[in-house]
Amino acid sequence: MIRVIVVDDQKLMRDGLKTILGLEDNIEVVGTAADGAQALEVAQATRPDLVLMDIRMPGVDGVQGARLIREQLPETKVLMLTTFNDSELILDALEEGASGYLLKDMPTEVIVQAIMTVCAGGIVLPPESTAQVVAEWKRAREHAVQEGRDQLVSAAPPYLEALTEREHDVLQLLGQGMNNKEIGETLVITEGTVKNHVSNIIAKLRLRDRTQAAIYAVRHGIASFS
Repeated sequence: MIRVIVVDDQKLMRDGLKTILGLEDNIEVVGTAADGAQALEVAQATRPDLVLMDIRMPGVDGVQGARLIREQLPETKVLMLTTFNDSELILDALEEGASGYLLKDMPTEVIVQAIMTVCAGGIVLPPESTAQVVAEWKRAREHAVQEGRDQLVSAAPPYLEALTEREHDVLQLLGQGMNNKEIGETLVITEGTVKNHVSNIIAKLRLRDRTQAAIYAVRHGIASFS
């Protein structure tokens, strides 16, 4: 049984998700919250496996909420709910430890599968929407540069040159949200070998975990979503 908290500032959305997920045999909604601060309180009291959290909320938003929960309850996974318009927030939430994101209009079965994927240690980065998120983020950065409000991102991603060719291939697939089994099947190598490559990538790029590795690949255009 996967224990879940639903976080959204809109009561209709919050209650709707609670009802829908409660119909699943292997999911139990153990609490709800209206913002990131309340989510932390409920999570501390219930110790859920996963927090399904809206990214844009008044008060403590989903990005801050993800950071608080991942800092204080590292065993609890966070999965974001968002829209196409939140590209910068999506990337920020992933960097704060969220294990992926979903668009709010996705079918129930996709949300349920994503919850299972994340609780099994995977990452959820929907390919088509992630491509659009990255494109929006890049456009925003370019606009900021033109107005002198930001600096250009370095042409050379930090520490990337330390990776072997095979590690680079694994990093690219990580950025597409693949798990170890899927990466192994794509590159025709064992899951154990993939696991070793992922560990080396995380160490060489000086990152915290595979989610940070995935978002590194997304931010620096290493992952391809074509």
